[in-house]
Amino acid sequence: MKNEEGSLLKAAWLIALVTIASKLIGFIRDMVVANFYGATMVSDAYFYALQIPSLAIIILGGVGGPFHSAVVAVFSKLIGDDNRADEKINRLYNTFLTVVFLFFAFLAVAGFLFADKIMGIIISAGSPELVNLASQHFKIMSPIILIGGIIGIFYGLLVSHKQYILPNLSPMVLSLVVIVSIFIANNDKSGIVLALATTVGACCQLLLQIPKLRQIGYRIRPNFEIINNPQFKNIMELLFPAILSSTIGQIGIYIDMFFSSALKEGAWTSVVFANRIFQFPVGILVTAFLVPLFPLFSKLAGEGKHKEIREYFNKGVGVLLFASIPMVILILTLAKDGISLVFERGAFDSNAVLMVTEALCFLSFSILPYVFRDSITRVYYAFNDSKTPFLIASSSIVLKAFLNWLLILKFNMGIAGITLSTSLVTLFNAVMLGLFIFKRIKPDYLPLFKNFGKMLFSGILTFGICLISGNLFNNIILPKYVFETVKILVITIECFILYTGLNLAFKMEYMNELVKRLKRQS
Repeated sequence: MKNEEGSLLKAAWLIALVTIASKLIGFIRDMVVANFYGATMVSDAYFYALQIPSLAIIILGGVGGPFHSAVVAVFSKLIGDDNRADEKINRLYNTFLTVVFLFFAFLAVAGFLFADKIMGIIISAGSPELVNLASQHFKIMSPIILIGGIIGIFYGLLVSHKQYILPNLSPMVLSLVVIVSIFIANNDKSGIVLALATTVGACCQLLLQIPKLRQIGYRIRPNFEIINNPQFKNIMELLFPAILSSTIGQIGIYIDMFFSSALKEGAWTSVVFANRIFQFPVGILVTAFLVPLFPLFSKLAGEGKHKEIREYFNKGVGVLLFASIPMVILILTLAKDGISLVFERGAFDSNAVLMVTEALCFLSFSILPYVFRDSITRVYYAFNDSKTPFLIASSSIVLKAFLNWLLILKFNMGIAGITLSTSLVTLFNAVMLGLFIFKRIKPDYLPLFKNFGKMLFSGILTFGICLISGNLFNNIILPKYVFETVKILVITIECFILYTGLNLAFKMEYMNELVKRLKRQS
């Protein structure tokens, strides 16, 4: 058992490292897109049009998505010791693949034919030029809707056969195709090349999986063994509620798109870039810690070891919160300088920097509830409870729409209203999940909250000092990029020294444990 757990943890950390590399390439892609298209009507049109295809290929078809999860749950029980796909497995694979292909092909064709109406509904407050351009982009990217479902099946099969790297590595391909295409086109004024490159990249991402699947023994032969097929029924019973759970969160994004279309040009692009920047460090942090913790939660839940779950949960969330507070501090003190240093060139001007900075600063308030929400959701899943997170996420949709209406239309907060409402909804989800978990397990929040209080007090003091230092630093006259680089380095070092020193002074438990481990290793 120990060897199996060790192998699982090694695989989990390897997946985390590959995810970091994939996110890094994705971040470089965003830098290139920003450089060539800025925060303009063209970039708005592309990101509006991309939302539905990205739902298919990232949310539904991505690693951890419904298709991937349903395939793993069913096929992993059928695969023999030889780790090959026999005739029985191939028939089930082809039945599922055929049904998914036909269903998503229908959706892709419908998306292409009704692109104008779909974009007209989503961005109903936008100008006719914006709607028309977004419709052109959506038509070009509509094949990605078909690709999403199929790639989810391929990912699930590879993971079932213990092929972990390729599914997590292949999203890089899409990013690389987009980067290369933009540089080759060089002067794409309409964004058509960008949309086309995204579609081609998705196709390459799909095709990359096929040689490995063939090597394992899978062959594509259309099959319609649907009736009286218990394994196919099992897949569909797992798939349908999982799709609902994954899709419900996207409704909040469509609400944001609707409200942002009434704002100034570049508003939605600013929100998208703020989310991408936010996900780069936070997504890596959450993946690195929760990938190895999730199977451990599941194992302990199956064995009825609730005390151990509480201990691991408190430590895991404690470490995540400890690492998250400096992220909030650095975003609030250095967001404008960092965004300017990385993105301000080409079509991405100073106005775009200010819009993304505004969106990111208000979004940063969601980091702490975000890591708590994602962590406690894993505990629900460990107890095979996906219903409660789904119901809480569903109830937050109404709250999201109300907050957008209140902050954007009544308080005139503009872009800030969109990301602030996201932060408040994330806080709502975290609180509700934290309360309803008592139905499954009695958590021991007191040690966690005591340590969090020390972290938060240390963070507030650190933020105040860093803010003063940043204002003093603004009086130094240096060339623009040199100034921004030096300021970011100095404030970042100051932040970490102050924050860690204060936590040590307040005897914060996780900081003391880290120091003890470092001393043992040295």
